[in-house]
Amino acid sequence: MFNPDTLARFQSVETPFYYYNLQLLQQTLTACKTAADKYDFHVHYAMKANFNPRVLELIRDAGLGADCVSGNEVRKAAEIGFGADKIVFAGVGKSDKEINQALDLDIFAFNVESIQEIGILNDLAGAKGKRAKVAIRINPNVDAQTHHNITTGLEENKFGINQWELSDCAEALKNAENLEFIGIHFHIGSQITDLNVFKSLCVKVNEIDQWFSERGFSLKVLNVGGGLGVDYHHPDDKAIVSFEDYFTIFDQFLERKPGQEIHFELGRALVAQCGSLISRVLYVKNGLKKNFLILDAGMTELMRPMLYQAYHKIENISEGYKVEGIRKKDESLNAEPETLTKYDVVGPICESTDCFGKEVELPESRRGDLIAIRTAGAYGEVMASKYNLREGVNSVYST
Repeated sequence: MFNPDTLARFQSVETPFYYYNLQLLQQTLTACKTAADKYDFHVHYAMKANFNPRVLELIRDAGLGADCVSGNEVRKAAEIGFGADKIVFAGVGKSDKEINQALDLDIFAFNVESIQEIGILNDLAGAKGKRAKVAIRINPNVDAQTHHNITTGLEENKFGINQWELSDCAEALKNAENLEFIGIHFHIGSQITDLNVFKSLCVKVNEIDQWFSERGFSLKVLNVGGGLGVDYHHPDDKAIVSFEDYFTIFDQFLERKPGQEIHFELGRALVAQCGSLISRVLYVKNGLKKNFLILDAGMTELMRPMLYQAYHKIENISEGYKVEGIRKKDESLNAEPETLTKYDVVGPICESTDCFGKEVELPESRRGDLIAIRTAGAYGEVMASKYNLREGVNSVYST
């Protein structure tokens, strides 16, 4: 991932920072768009994954829409240049202020998550003399087979309208004269690597689409969400997921009616592998039972490992590269096999949970070594905080 020129450039940049490989991002976007266009699928980018301006500009230029979960995300999408007809506003707790801002922009659709929200949105749209397009997010009770903290499609989750509420929901939609009911929306979770889960989702979508059809509703949009996972263990070998395999499942198992559009909301699968958090070793603490690498990056820069025990590959990128100014490793054929040391890789934050990985095998590391925490392009920079009055994290881009 890191060529010698890039590593030499890192030496003059203050750490920690996020490094974005924009060439890889462009390749990923092209692969996704090519596979989606084959089936005339519509892809919206889930902005919550990464809203770095340079990243958003490339996604906009690739022709994708924007899936937003806050009023500020809606506003940012419009400012970056996503057309209003490609902006969708989801979220279980939209405030009146956020709804009004989105109404003023005439966005493509609101993904509504409760019967009460139908009434609120109808009243707010009426007050502005507008008719808002809505899709209702339905909880299909499909297990995403992923970490319980990023599962969203079970009845125990807060998201969406439950299936036993559909009759009341249909009645509310019929009475909402300021809303245009255009479709149904689903999102069952994140980091899904078993594609069979999406087959189960398709079965549910077909059932619920038919349920509405039998009651006189003609739905234009089937929004199946996102959730496609990436390989955190092999970021270079599998840098781009198989979008073809993913979209083929929906083409085969969704019973699309004539004129229906199939919409997706992909985030992680598009941006995760293009980003790495780059940090330096501040101190090395060698103990009787534990060795610690203390970095200048912590949970304030990357929360995922602490929030839901997420794995990220950790590399000492001052090792193994013949770059002037960076410690070199003997790469001759007669070199002895490199000895690896196990470290707990931790940050400087005053919390015991501030740990990126335990017993991580790395070359013997020293103060000043550069450490890369890989596959950090999704839910990394966007979740950074100022806890401990930390300075904000910067970004560096491939040239």
